Amino acid sequence: MPAAPTTDGPATGGPTTGGPTTGGPTTGGPTTGFVVTGGEPAAAELAGSAAGAAERLLTRPSVGLGDVVPAPASVRPQPAANFVLPADAAVRVSADPAARDVAERLAELLRPATGLPLPVTDLPTIPGTLMLTLSATAPRPSAPAAREWAAEEYRVDVDVDGVRITAGTATGLFHGVQTLRQLLPAAVESRTTVAERWVVPGGTIVDRPHFPYRGAMLDVARHFFTVDDVCRVIDHLARYKLNHLHLHLTDDQGWRIAVDSWPRLTTVGGRTEVGGGPGGWYTAADYRRIVGYAARRHVTVVPEVDLPGHTNAALVAYPELAPDKVAPPPYTGTEVGFSYVDPTDERTYDFVADVLGEVAALTPGPWLHIGGDEAYKVKGAAYTGFVERVQQIVAGLGRTVVGWHQIAPADHVDGRVLQWWGTDGDDPTVAEAVRRGARLILSPGNHAYLDMKYAPDTPLGHDWAGLIDVHRAYHWDPATHLTGVPAEAVLGVEAPLWTESVTSLAEIEFLLLPRLPALAEVAWSAPSTRSWAGFRERLAGHGPRWQAAGITFHPSPEIPWPHPSDNVRIAGRPTTSPPASTTFRHIRPRADQNHLE
Repeated sequence: MPAAPTTDGPATGGPTTGGPTTGGPTTGGPTTGFVVTGGEPAAAELAGSAAGAAERLLTRPSVGLGDVVPAPASVRPQPAANFVLPADAAVRVSADPAARDVAERLAELLRPATGLPLPVTDLPTIPGTLMLTLSATAPRPSAPAAREWAAEEYRVDVDVDGVRITAGTATGLFHGVQTLRQLLPAAVESRTTVAERWVVPGGTIVDRPHFPYRGAMLDVARHFFTVDDVCRVIDHLARYKLNHLHLHLTDDQGWRIAVDSWPRLTTVGGRTEVGGGPGGWYTAADYRRIVGYAARRHVTVVPEVDLPGHTNAALVAYPELAPDKVAPPPYTGTEVGFSYVDPTDERTYDFVADVLGEVAALTPGPWLHIGGDEAYKVKGAAYTGFVERVQQIVAGLGRTVVGWHQIAPADHVDGRVLQWWGTDGDDPTVAEAVRRGARLILSPGNHAYLDMKYAPDTPLGHDWAGLIDVHRAYHWDPATHLTGVPAEAVLGVEAPLWTESVTSLAEIEFLLLPRLPALAEVAWSAPSTRSWAGFRERLAGHGPRWQAAGITFHPSPEIPWPHPSDNVRIAGRPTTSPPASTTFRHIRPRADQNHLE
């Protein structure tokens, strides 16, 4: 359910200057920070004034306090309170294991570029330079009493003495760390030490999400991607406060998760992918590594086993699940809707229970996604009956069922979530399912599908749902998108990336960025804090960050990326080309897609 708007301070959807004030106005030229008013000042006074002006220039931040993506709920700049990270900086943290882990993550993020040791120590009674504090209540200077924290809420206070991040949970602290990361110069993303003055703009940010569910989906079935690739995607989600990674683990072209009780699912069904490549799969240890990596970044993994359709790889491995009990040939194309497990055979439900049970045991999160889309050959009562039995299996495992919106006609089960991927906001069947108790994750194909092309000449992707440039990804409101669906039924937003045409990490990043931050802001920021004009300006500052980190992205012409004449500093030296131009490249399909032993 969307969070209520903040009353802590003015909202800001666009960039703020964030720089220091420069003294009173003059009439004869630009303000210099000091004004000669008469007489002949002593040399020492002139020297002192010059030194003060130089110091103010050196402590001017390269970003404004309001330049954060997604747009924070409340931003109150204090330009005279900028903070400079000193050489002896340390991270002080509350005596809580989860909070300390966030503090360690902050230090890990800052050490490479700054070259500073940044030790992590328990929070002292005296202030420190970087402080992370868990607090039972949220401070409200303008109110007579403290209040309870909203879910995932955090507060960042910056003054000349240091940075304090406060939250009620470790997740809130982690989001505050991501905000601090964006308030530092772009060179902080460098993996090597940079000669830089690390200035943070002064002021206060109080922030909380608008929707509780904010995610992206990666299809690892059409093309297989390694554990390291998936972890890199998790990093992109965490950077923009997205908190769910939906993994599409099974499809006609390949089965990607090992199931001990049905081993041929991977040893046979995992050896194919679109285009005839070798495929691959995740062992239980591989999958645990993904889940653990995500958990440390406060991202929940949502595993999907697509049923009853999209099952050709499973039928190749176990033909007894097929309606005719004959193994089909392996499939490496991109058509859909032709395969299905037999909904009339009890052996099918043994299979479903075994698979979902093992996947649930490996996944600590509350969700199990059962797919349910494009099962064109299982119709009417056969389809709804199958879905209803599978929903009960999920409920029996103590998990919440998620399915594509095609499962809407099936009977409701407590907590059921439908993932809507349509392109027309008038969907009476889904609206009726909501009236019966279903909640929604919105993934409209014409706004949120990241496998759609940016423009007609985009070298990757599809266009069946239309072209999705950054503006289209940004310009919609989940709370009002579906006719007859109240805002409180919308859990949030997910951005799926299907990989029929995607074969490498660089191609994943090219399609994710810069649209992923747009969808992250749609999910995180209240409508009152969002504006396209402000967003595109704030997003432009992320091009240098991605370049410094070696991240591929699409140099969308809608975004005013810094120009070479702006002398943008990346990795400690001026660039000689726009940030995206040296990062974007056309990538040939990789030839080393092997399964992980």
